[in-house]
Amino acid sequence: MSATTTTGGGAVRLPGFIDSRRTGRFQGGTVLLCGLVMFLDGFDTQAINYMAPAISADWGLEKADLGPIFSAALVGLMIGYLLVAPLSDRFGHKRLVLGGVLLFALTTLGSVWVQNEAQLLVMRLITGIGLGAATPSTIALTAEFSPKKVRASFVLAIYCGFSLGFVAANYVADWLIPAHGWRSVFLVGALAPLLLTVILAWRLPESLNFLARRERHAAAYALCRKIDRDLPVVSAPRVESESEAQGKQVRLREVVGGGQLVGTLLLWLVFALNLAMFYGLQSWMPTILTEQGYSSSTLATAASMTTIGGIAIAFVVGPAMDRLGAFGALSTLYFVGCGFLTIMSLALGAPVWVLLIAIFLTGCSVSGGQKSVIALAAVFYPAEVRSTGVGWALGIGRVGGIVGPMIVGAMLAGGWSAEQFFLAMAVPSAVCGTLVLYLGVRAKARAKAEISAETAAV
Repeated sequence: MSATTTTGGGAVRLPGFIDSRRTGRFQGGTVLLCGLVMFLDGFDTQAINYMAPAISADWGLEKADLGPIFSAALVGLMIGYLLVAPLSDRFGHKRLVLGGVLLFALTTLGSVWVQNEAQLLVMRLITGIGLGAATPSTIALTAEFSPKKVRASFVLAIYCGFSLGFVAANYVADWLIPAHGWRSVFLVGALAPLLLTVILAWRLPESLNFLARRERHAAAYALCRKIDRDLPVVSAPRVESESEAQGKQVRLREVVGGGQLVGTLLLWLVFALNLAMFYGLQSWMPTILTEQGYSSSTLATAASMTTIGGIAIAFVVGPAMDRLGAFGALSTLYFVGCGFLTIMSLALGAPVWVLLIAIFLTGCSVSGGQKSVIALAAVFYPAEVRSTGVGWALGIGRVGGIVGPMIVGAMLAGGWSAEQFFLAMAVPSAVCGTLVLYLGVRAKARAKAEISAETAAV
């Protein structure tokens, strides 16, 4: 037991206590539960895309009629990220995760019986709010219960669950829709999170920092003993946070105040640029490959390769962020991604195996970067503002996700070739790399200034 993190009388100090312990079964279980939440998030997000043709045929809708339904979930996500997620300070991360999962489970269940596009639009809007409420707290809990040396890796790991949910939605929809209709996919998408809600209520821990700020020391100390069984049983335990926010409510101004404004704005810009690249690629890749003469089977495999590339690179970037520095590792990925996108521009029209390798590398850059910047946000913000910081970064980033496909569509409609499009994507990738590198320089300078100030005070 480390003398630097525990003191007499049963006092435990955060975050040193977590950082000085090895990751055990309790923390692993917490990360697994958070990963399952992200898996269902990805499943729900992607399933509607596979259901769309069947819904359109059933109700006699035009393709344009489905646009508002797709957008409704994105609007709901932004509401959840920006307005609901910050409520974790008042109610705790666990309650936000439970409430968010339960909300999107019930609205997905309600979607089984919708009779027209207006009803489905409302359900998708509320579903998005639930997803947006749960995700930032899920990321915050994962980061808080992870030692610093593996924090980025664990955040990336749970976000891989989101990508796996994408893949699972494809197979489940392909299996269920022909035999049982599109409503059966909603039913599965509702029953799974309802079951998970029960498990979360039973096993998901509350934030230690939240419990400490609310002076619920006995509950916080009990969780600390699950992490370290050698902690003694004491009559008056106390869990202390290094945060100056002890006992006060966290507001958005604390995400942009205290010298954080420039860093937060730049981080938001990276989120928006990366999501613009990601959704622009996801939306237009099938059209581009079709125009290049590739078969429908190649399109399906290509979609999977993008996801697989993003998952595979997480096993490299996560440990690199933890061991070599989050800012340097992520900026390197973005800069290397410029080369991957150049390779993609040269691979169009090439044999299928060459194309798939190029798409895999593109997925490493674009999809992997999107996951990694979320891990960066979890490292960038301290625990007491992490949910609000991550939630707002995700919410502002969605603006890029909305306008990205529009920009790509305008480029292609304006006569840009597919090769020119992929070469152009290297520009925002380079900008993201430069911004992340600059954020790292700012973080180092700020850390040195704080150390100098502490030394002067002594």
